[in-house]
Parts: sequence; C-alpha cells; structure tokens
Amino acid sequence: MIKAGLTGSIGMGKSTTAQMFRDEGIAVYDADATVHQLYSGEAAPLIEAAFPNTIRDGTVDRTKLSEYVIGKPENMKKLEAIIHPMVHKQEQEFLQKAETRGDKLVVLDIPLLFETGGKNRVDKIIVVTAPAEVQRQRVLAREGMTEEKFEAILARQVPDSDKREQADFVIDTSEGLNATRERVKHIIGLL
Repeated sequence: MIKAGLTGSIGMGKSTTAQMFRDEGIAVYDADATVHQLYSGEAAPLIEAAFPNTIRDGTVDRTKLSEYVIGKPENMKKLEAIIHPMVHKQEQEFLQKAETRGDKLVVLDIPLLFETGGKNRVDKIIVVTAPAEVQRQRVLAREGMTEEKFEAILARQVPDSDKREQADFVIDTSEGLNATRERVKHIIGLL
C-alpha cells in the first residue's frame, strides 16, 4: 500500500484537494479533522488542565486556546505533546483498516507533515501550493483570522518553497478546480 502525504501551508487549498482524492475513491486520513474530534473528546480534559478556561460546552474553544499558544513556542510544544500522540494513534488505526481492506493507495492529509517529522511516515509527498498573494487572500477571508495570527502561523510552518523542493508531486490550486482535479487524477494514475 502506498502512503501519500498530502500537505501544504495554510490557505493553499489542501482540504479541497483532499476531497478530490476522496471523490476518486481514495481513502484519506484527515489530521485536522482528527484534532477537531479530539478537542471534543479525549483531549479536552487534558487541554483544560494545561490551559485553564479553554473548554466551552465540553469542547476546546480554539479561540481561547489560540490566546495561550499563538506566538508562545513553549505553550505550543505543551499542546503538541498532548495532541500529537493521539493524532498519530488514530492515523495508525486508519492505516490498519486500509491495509485490511486491501487499499493500494491512501492519502494522509497532514498540514504539518514537514514540521512534525511526518515525511518519514509516507512513501510519496504531494504538496499543494498557490502564489503568496492568493494564499493571503484565502486565509484573511476566514472568520476570526487576523494578520497577526496569519503571520504567527506562517512563522511556524516550513516555507512553501522548501516544501515544493521536497515534494514528489506539486499541485498549484490557483489554476482552478478543474486543473486541480485533473492533476489529482494524474497523480492517482501514476501511483
């Protein structure tokens, strides 16, 4: 089974691209969705213990949590120490199920693939990219996003150019949905 890591910096169109792989019948593990699930489940009490007053209605309030971690590397490391092992465990369960089904290709949608050393866990790397101005427009259009938050997130991510250099495949999402979809199909055919 080939494990393809799908990654890209914030605002590059990774989620849309991941859905295109699903639409083609490829199983996709979504690390971000796993984090959201954990924030409403087993991680919530641990995060509340580490970062008081971050739980609202049983779920981690991401806005409150961001006040603790954005621009604060030590707090970010503390959060990652809580959440990353849980995410990795669910990834392993996903891979075991895919192996049992006999899947020939799976996609691991991991936004921080390079930042967390995940590139060693995949066979091929697919990087989703877009020009910096397109990225900025997409990200700043998100609810609750500020220039400060955007810059803090970018500062923690491996630069897009470095990701592209290490990629086996690059998908430029600024070329439109149809071009992106065709590139996804091409990559599936190759793999």
